[in-house]
Amino acid sequence: MPSDTALLIIDVQLGMFAENDPVYNSDALLTTLGDLITRARTAGIPIIYIQHSGGENHPLHPSAPGWPIHPAIAPAEGEVVIHKRHPDSFQETNLQHELEMRGIKHLIVAGIQTEYCVDTTCRRAYSLGYDVTLVQDAHSTWDTENLKASQIVAHHNQVLGGWFATLRAAREIEFDRL
Repeated sequence: MPSDTALLIIDVQLGMFAENDPVYNSDALLTTLGDLITRARTAGIPIIYIQHSGGENHPLHPSAPGWPIHPAIAPAEGEVVIHKRHPDSFQETNLQHELEMRGIKHLIVAGIQTEYCVDTTCRRAYSLGYDVTLVQDAHSTWDTENLKASQIVAHHNQVLGGWFATLRAAREIEFDRL
């Protein structure tokens, strides 16, 4: 029986793991995402990768060394990769078309950057009528002047959870029971 669920991996690109300024909790994030992806593949759940394309001189510009999806969680043959230029994974992309073609109604969201692309994509997906699950321990960001990355992640879990998304820890996602 085909599932109406997809795993959406947002902007997990090499540039987010720069040696001098890696995303918060980077090793654990890659491990958690790798486990989610393996379990989704085993259950036959489609995985859709979102890849940010930054402008000239941006570390995520398509010609920059930071642009590729991190090899630890790289797409398998035939998995969809959608390029975006905005925090909203739906804006000026074919994401909605890809989801509609597959009959997807439930999105499990993970990736980078919590307060921008993850937040905006969760809100937009909710507004478009998707059932959204945010993997509360599978998204990340960086410290700012005002907040630590861990505080930003916790804050967005609280803000998005219950209204825009259902929160689940990665270990609670059971792809074979969807």
